[in-house]
Amino acid sequence: MSGDQEMAVFGEAAPYLRKSEKERIEAQNRPFDAKNSVFVVEPKESFVKGTIQSREPGKVTVMTEGGATLTVKEDQIYPMNPPKYDKIEDMAMMTHLHEPAVLYNLKERYAAWMIYTYSGLFCVTVNPYKWLPVYNPEVVAAYRGKKRQEAPPHIFSISDNAYQFMLRENQSILITGESGAGKTVNTKRVIQYFATIAVTGEKKKEEPGKMQGTLEDQIISANPLLEAFGNAKTVRNDNSSRFGKFIRIHFGTTGKLASADIETYLLEKSRVTFQLKAERSYHIFYQITSNKKPELIEMLLITTNPYDYPFVSQGEISVASIDDQEELMATDSAIDILGFTNDEKVSIYKLTGGVMHYGNLKFKQKQREEQAEPDGTEVADKAAYLQGLNSADLLKALCYPRVKVGNEYVTKGQTVEQVYNAVGALAKAVYEKMFLWMVTRINQQLDTKQPRQYFIGVLDIAGFEIFDFNSLEQLCINFTNEKLQQFFNHHMFVLEQEEYKKEGIEWTFIDFGMDLAACIELIEKPMGIFSILEEECMFPKATDTSFKNKLYEQHLGKSANFQKPKVVKGKAEAHFSLIHYAGTVDYNITGWLDKNKDPLNETVVGLYQKSSLKTLAFLFSGAQTAEAEASGGGSAKKGGKKKGSSFQTVSALFREEQSNTNLSKFRKLQHELEEAEERADIAESQVNKLRVKSREVHTKIISEE
Repeated sequence: MSGDQEMAVFGEAAPYLRKSEKERIEAQNRPFDAKNSVFVVEPKESFVKGTIQSREPGKVTVMTEGGATLTVKEDQIYPMNPPKYDKIEDMAMMTHLHEPAVLYNLKERYAAWMIYTYSGLFCVTVNPYKWLPVYNPEVVAAYRGKKRQEAPPHIFSISDNAYQFMLRENQSILITGESGAGKTVNTKRVIQYFATIAVTGEKKKEEPGKMQGTLEDQIISANPLLEAFGNAKTVRNDNSSRFGKFIRIHFGTTGKLASADIETYLLEKSRVTFQLKAERSYHIFYQITSNKKPELIEMLLITTNPYDYPFVSQGEISVASIDDQEELMATDSAIDILGFTNDEKVSIYKLTGGVMHYGNLKFKQKQREEQAEPDGTEVADKAAYLQGLNSADLLKALCYPRVKVGNEYVTKGQTVEQVYNAVGALAKAVYEKMFLWMVTRINQQLDTKQPRQYFIGVLDIAGFEIFDFNSLEQLCINFTNEKLQQFFNHHMFVLEQEEYKKEGIEWTFIDFGMDLAACIELIEKPMGIFSILEEECMFPKATDTSFKNKLYEQHLGKSANFQKPKVVKGKAEAHFSLIHYAGTVDYNITGWLDKNKDPLNETVVGLYQKSSLKTLAFLFSGAQTAEAEASGGGSAKKGGKKKGSSFQTVSALFREEQSNTNLSKFRKLQHELEEAEERADIAESQVNKLRVKSREVHTKIISEE
């Protein structure tokens, strides 16, 4: 282990990465009673440190550090590791390996702001929720070319190892964890590392009149742009990714940066029109209204008060940890660096402003009729102007859409509720298509056509979510995480053991009890939750109640992972509970049928296709075809567009992983798990999350033996 002198190369980051020599010497010389020093189960704190006072048959009396006396069963005490193992960098090296040892090691390292810790093959990071100097340029340089054991645990070490192995075969880095764990931040650090080390000494010169940013600049700039339009404040995370992404960074034969591309999954488009009280919509709305660029306020015909726009002000409008004015400048700069034309840039802002105005459209019921009619035209004039439409045509299409009946088109009247639903669906569709188009444009810019030999893939999906109110979006996100965890478990605990046998190692197969198939099949199999949802969407008279009844009839009492939720006073209503790998989640099914169908007013879509705003016309130029593809190429009658997208997320994710990495050589795959522990006081809920970690460490030790 390197001493203080060797650690000087890390600069001010050194004390955040490794214990000082003084601390290590003190730990080695500290008195320690190996026989009686233990962790003991304690109801409030899960585990506490203590000393055995006496033993009786089947019982042990322990004095805790806090002075309490506990009498517990033999299996409720765990031997403590000697002090020299305090804040150990790789928990697989512990003499006594068990849950409390893992928990306390993470807790004590976190208390010293050492946020990265190895757990055998993996790197666990605890979100510090503050800036630390561990990503400075000197830290990047210090990890360059180092073997893992030659430097402290860090995401840069993981990245550099992946880079070295990449010269032999393609690599993937999986970054997972709960919402708020810090996945997006660490994804950015991985990209920062590759963009730095792979171009060292070969900074490209800009050609006059060509794109503003170098390739490495553009790869890094993709983040602020995607975050502005794809990230939002949630209950637990001020900058939560509301979409998943798989970023491939391509390298040439010598390991130099060649190009990159981004694949995105499952943008949470419902957030465009609805937010919970403690949440925000996407950052871009509040960046624009921050008035950092007054010309945007004038161009979009909006005010600087988000509360004037219902679609984006149902929750909070500001976040203490985010400077919307500063972020707007970063977003605006990123658009330029990524090579968007000025017309495209204006279109992005106009379409965003148009979505805001859609939330102010007002309709009323005609006298003695159920038919809706406009309640004023001022807002429609603004929205139509921004979208390159005629406002009268827009309002007519909303209130009297033309629908196909047989071989003819007829005008169909709409109720006020139907019109509002149509407006919301259109706003979400415009935003989603714009987001996906921006990703496509970014990929076009990052595709340099340079020769490329290898790639490193970085997977960052929306983290597992357990909120007070969990809807269809949470089910899709949690299902994706469940599939990813199953993928991980299978390769870590099953294929790894099969590899031992292939290599002639005497081995008795161990079942770690980590097969998640039951929960996955409950969601995705025929007559599973998605299947029943899709089926209900085919029936015009289906309701939330009929959907719930079918779920109960098919699964309650038959599937162990499907349960009736407990009624808790003051907690949001729930209709069913699922036992996931990360915990039990209560789901509320209100509105799932509408979310799953989310039909578009085809008459308005027709107007979009003829819009004078070229970008909007392009977005909807193949609307019907795109929708068919989004649902897996099936007929529109089959519905399930939402269900299809959730499946596409997972299938694409695993298709990429399987086709781009050599799974038969899984030990070479840099497969890093960044888990979510959000507080230093790790309590009972965190114990369950870390149980997986403990088993992973056990498996690694077994494999090394």
